[in-house]
This record gives sequence, C-alpha cells and structure tokens, in this order.
Amino acid sequence: MTFGDECKEAILKGDIGLAEKLANKTVNEKLDLNEAIDAFSLAIREAGDLFEEGEFFLPELMRSAEAMKAAMEIFDPILKEGKEDRYLGKVVIGTIEGDIHDIGKTLVASLLSADGFEVHDLGADVPVSTFIDKAIEVDANIICISALLTTTMLGQKRLIDQLKEKNIRDKFKVLIGGAPISKTWVDEIGADGSAENAVSAVKLAKSVLGI
Repeated sequence: MTFGDECKEAILKGDIGLAEKLANKTVNEKLDLNEAIDAFSLAIREAGDLFEEGEFFLPELMRSAEAMKAAMEIFDPILKEGKEDRYLGKVVIGTIEGDIHDIGKTLVASLLSADGFEVHDLGADVPVSTFIDKAIEVDANIICISALLTTTMLGQKRLIDQLKEKNIRDKFKVLIGGAPISKTWVDEIGADGSAENAVSAVKLAKSVLGI
C-alpha cells in the first residue's frame, strides 16, 4: 500500500489515529508536504462525493472530516511558516449568538479546511460583533454564519446590516446556512449565498471567490 493509499484509507474510514500518524510521519521524516496534503484532500473530496451519491451517511462523513481535521492541525503550523499559498482563501465561521447547534457548522469548517481554506472557527453562540472583528483581524475573504433556529436567523441579517453600517460590506462574501434558510431569506437580507449541506458549502465558497 502506497503512502497515498494509506492517507485515503485513514480519511475514508474516519481513522483519526491513523491520520495523525501519517501526518506526523510526513513532518518528522520531512516527506513532501504538498503531496501528503493532496492525498488527504483527494480522499476527503471522495468522501464528499460518496455522501452526495448516498453511499456515505452523515456520521461517516463527519468521521472522515474529523480525521482530515486532525491531520491538518498537524500541518497547519508548517503551512503558516511561509507556505500560505496553499490556502484558497480565509474563512471566518461560526453559529450565531443564541444558537448552540454546532455539528453542521463544524462539519463545514472541517471540509473547508480539508479543501484548502484557512478556517477560523469561532464555535457556537457567537455575537455578530465577534464575527466582524475576527474577519477584519485576519483579513478574511468569507464570513460563514449558521443559524439552526428561526429565532436566531435575524442574527444573519444583523451581521450584514452592521457590515453595511461600517462601509465594509464589499470586503467580505457572506454565506449563510442552517435548516430554516431559504433562497428568499438569502435575497431578503442580501447574503452572497447559502448551501444545503457541507459538501455544497465548499463548492459555494470556491464559486463566490471565482475558484
């Protein structure tokens, strides 16, 4: 079995321990970092394809994403030492204040990271001001804001309104997500798009940046 095959197996089986072992091997033995990341990335994309085809279910995709996240956490310090050209863009992501639902957002964050984005995950129950401050701090390209409750959806609108008030709306693409989100809501608040699942969220993020 080749190193690439091992990477694929780690991700598709959701084997966090194996993913970490292979990532550490890459770093410690000074193997080709780009080759290793590409192997892991191809595997997580395959997991996404299997999910879209109905051959993978959400728990399996989540395990794959966690394995990928574990590997990327080992690679991140090296990437940030001067190899930032590996990143497709910078994303600030979180679940809006008043909403503690975290699973879907975490999966999107993991897949974005796996696909080559620098992701700043703020967690759940995040105030609008924190999204904006972090986006400015890291010079983000995209703000992803999740709301799983109809009562917290208004936070997505507040974020966009505050960006407009600060005259920085054009600096960021704002993508929204969550069970109650509709195309009508996207248009009403002036967001740049929404995705129905984590796999399509990655495609949307690339699309809004012209990738």
